Amino acid sequence: MNGATLTWGQILRLGLVQTALGAIVVLMTATLNRVMIVELALPALAPGLLIALFHGVQILRPAWGYRSDIGGRRAPWIVLGMATLAIGGVTAAAGVALASSSTAGGLGLAALGFLLVGAGAGAAGTNVLATLAAQVAPPRRAAAATTVWVMMIFGFALTAPFAGHFLDPYSPSRLVAVTAVVSALAFAIACAAIWGVETAGRAEPRRDGGNFREAFRQVWSEPAARRFTIFIFVSMLAYSAQELLVEPYAGLVFGLSPGVTTKLAGLQHGGSLAGMIVVAICASALGGPRLGDLRLWTVGGCLASALALAGVAATGLFAAGPGPLRATVFALGFGNGVYAAAAIGAMMGLAAKDARAGTRMGLWGAAQALALGAGGLLASALVDLARLALGSPLHAYVAVFAAEALAFVASAWIAARLGETSVVNQRATTPATGMAPQGF
Repeated sequence: MNGATLTWGQILRLGLVQTALGAIVVLMTATLNRVMIVELALPALAPGLLIALFHGVQILRPAWGYRSDIGGRRAPWIVLGMATLAIGGVTAAAGVALASSSTAGGLGLAALGFLLVGAGAGAAGTNVLATLAAQVAPPRRAAAATTVWVMMIFGFALTAPFAGHFLDPYSPSRLVAVTAVVSALAFAIACAAIWGVETAGRAEPRRDGGNFREAFRQVWSEPAARRFTIFIFVSMLAYSAQELLVEPYAGLVFGLSPGVTTKLAGLQHGGSLAGMIVVAICASALGGPRLGDLRLWTVGGCLASALALAGVAATGLFAAGPGPLRATVFALGFGNGVYAAAAIGAMMGLAAKDARAGTRMGLWGAAQALALGAGGLLASALVDLARLALGSPLHAYVAVFAAEALAFVASAWIAARLGETSVVNQRATTPATGMAPQGF
């Protein structure tokens, strides 16, 4: 990269791109998922497969990051990604609406939409993070990454209740209209936010004559990068399994409407936002050997998520109304946010070693996406199997939530044992933040 670095104003503008990205994605993973299961009475495996397509296509993230590495420009990839994401969002909603009259045709169109959403989110998200890793001054790196990630969660939390308000009373045409408005606004905001940012600090193009396969092999050969990739996949597999189940669970067990359960998803993402802010404040402002240890925050977030999942399951068994469900869903989001925030400093520190920031971010993004897709698909399939075996939606969801809680406990155990690796022990704190950018 050149000598120019991004200012805080430009960092916040990149955060707005993430906010816009999250606004569209939350409608795909939460609202459309619930409509297919509850309103269309499709098996949970159907949206699970669509979400798997969304995540699976993101295996191409390293290639998208590599192309921006060698070209030296990331803004065009961000704009192209957001355009693809917006078109895909409307296409997916139209497919779900069509599925109410033609199941095969509607699901086929929705599949195309989810593929476009995955490709767009992967291209835009990878290059936003690569820009931060390569063009933010080291003293600001951890705080900048936390800020941008929180702004993406804010997109989830803001869009879910907004969309939920306009979705009631539900109709297929209303679903398409709301999704189209959100997608158009998100694309416009992203384009306005990214305009001119890259002129202040752009990636230095690679001119070493290499190719993608060689670049990928070099990154994978780095022990720290390889270990971190494996950890991301294992931990995100546990993180992702509950994403597709909370809204259908609330609709089937408590009889809540699409608008109310969409607001419930907003509450969960609001909890994630709170958890990430707590980690950022405690680790940077207070710091120290304990509060500044991102590995401890990771373990704590996984264990808190496991406990909250047990609470979500218990509300269906023992609660007389949806009130306790809201509290446990917020707690689940909080635990998820604590866990997610702990990975930010590590990604930033490890990516900014040379001009391959885009390739490294793409590798870790691909590992995360594959884990998210596998976790969602596995959870959806287990729910369908459990309903056949147990004969009760309530007991099926309780059983799967219990399995996911155990997976979070296992992830906490794995994170605790990473203490002996160089990824965890690299605790060089940055002067401005006090965070450990390479600790996980």
